[in-house]
Amino acid sequence: MAETIHIFWPGDYRPTPNALATRQVEQATRQLEQSLDRLGKRHKRVDGMITKPNESIAKLSPIDEPMIGVYAHWVYGPHTVDGVVGKDSPLLLASNFSGTWPGLVGLLNTGACLEMVDRKASRIWTDAEDWRKDDDYMARLEEWVENGAIAYDETAISETPAAPAPAQAIADAVAASMADRRPLALMLGDTSMGMTNGYFGPRLLSKIGFSEHKVDQAWIIERGKFISESRINDALAFVTEKGVMFYYEQEGAEDFTVDATREQLRDYLVVLDLVDEFKADCVGWQYQLGLINSRPPSDFAEGLLNSVCRPESNGDTIADATEADQGNLVPMEMMKRLLKAKGLHQAVFFHDIRWGDEVDGRFIWLLLNSGSSGAYAFNHNPDSLTGVHSYRQPSAYFPVAGGTFAGESLSGEITWARAHFSNGELWMDIGRGEIVQLEPALRDLWWNSTTPQWPFMAADLQMSRDTLMAHYMSNHVAVAYGDIFHEMAALSKAMGFRVRHICEQRAAS
Repeated sequence: MAETIHIFWPGDYRPTPNALATRQVEQATRQLEQSLDRLGKRHKRVDGMITKPNESIAKLSPIDEPMIGVYAHWVYGPHTVDGVVGKDSPLLLASNFSGTWPGLVGLLNTGACLEMVDRKASRIWTDAEDWRKDDDYMARLEEWVENGAIAYDETAISETPAAPAPAQAIADAVAASMADRRPLALMLGDTSMGMTNGYFGPRLLSKIGFSEHKVDQAWIIERGKFISESRINDALAFVTEKGVMFYYEQEGAEDFTVDATREQLRDYLVVLDLVDEFKADCVGWQYQLGLINSRPPSDFAEGLLNSVCRPESNGDTIADATEADQGNLVPMEMMKRLLKAKGLHQAVFFHDIRWGDEVDGRFIWLLLNSGSSGAYAFNHNPDSLTGVHSYRQPSAYFPVAGGTFAGESLSGEITWARAHFSNGELWMDIGRGEIVQLEPALRDLWWNSTTPQWPFMAADLQMSRDTLMAHYMSNHVAVAYGDIFHEMAALSKAMGFRVRHICEQRAAS
């Protein structure tokens, strides 16, 4: 690779996160530049943070030489995709491995977005204080510099085995019921945060037996005008009686009051009415950008939808995927049906893959998402909201006050899944694992070092850091308590997915 390597900064659409992260991104960039210096490679920076797709097109499209994007905070996938699509020049996504400054989140999302448009890219990551002292990182960087691509170990990835007869029978029954009436996803807006590989649309959904109906999020505002105060009063009384703890008017969050919760319940009731009107089975909620300056965050409403215990409940969960992410919504709906068919509780949880570390000899992933985690994870009681804590969403990201749906997930056996598009086909990644409860001091260190207002899940996904970072096609994952691994694999195959089983470390019993 004789050319000059161009280093660019993908960014967040919102100026405040970019400003907060600039120091960290600058430090990561210097580490990368020093690494390239050690390898004797010329490099130069692309000027400024890339915060919009048009900036990506303007700044990156003219470059035909190798490029490296630096991921050290929240970023939006199109800020890379739109400037590099249609090229075959070497592209590398480089991130820190930090929960406080989660570059790995942006790397995973962007890698998936690039896969959606058949744009090849390599990935590299490190948690070393001095990147040059991480031998694995330096070896991968040298490989990319020399070859324009990095080859990764694939021994943890395999086909799923044939399902045992009882599991196959459950999968066949669920597949038949879905064929009789295909599931309808109510999509509130479009995907958020640039989730190109999180939106499949009618053309792909129809091939796997799903349908979608899109409703503009503006309907939430308009229909909210007609939600009666008595319904909101009843909903507030319900969540309070069932055990939700609200942290109103805390220092630095004085604007988070009961009125903010009331407005979140208004939006919940609007969506409940829309689900009833269109007889939808599940919900994809854009959540962030569309109404971010007009309405409070949707976290509290989405947490309720993913709970049986909720105002005006029909005794069931309504699988809800935040950021309108169909890559999670589709497996969530499938897993919900399998859980019920197997006599297990039907709640499925949407999470971000935020960070991870070795704990007692196995790699534990910190799953931490701002929306869509239901109450069952916190109490294992379908009839209670005990364990739910509602804090103000951080104002740096959410200007209108509103509460989260947070808590610590209880231990238990899990099945996890994720759908994505690759090489012209829809795939389902599936694995087993275990939720663990960390020792309180370690738990608090992890939680406070990331985002303490968000729901916390410490998970052994039977997948190492390097395997996930190299191969996983999202920063999201769907998690269900209980073993439905064989049933989910069989159902996915019946619906037309290609299936990957990812497993390399055994969860403790």
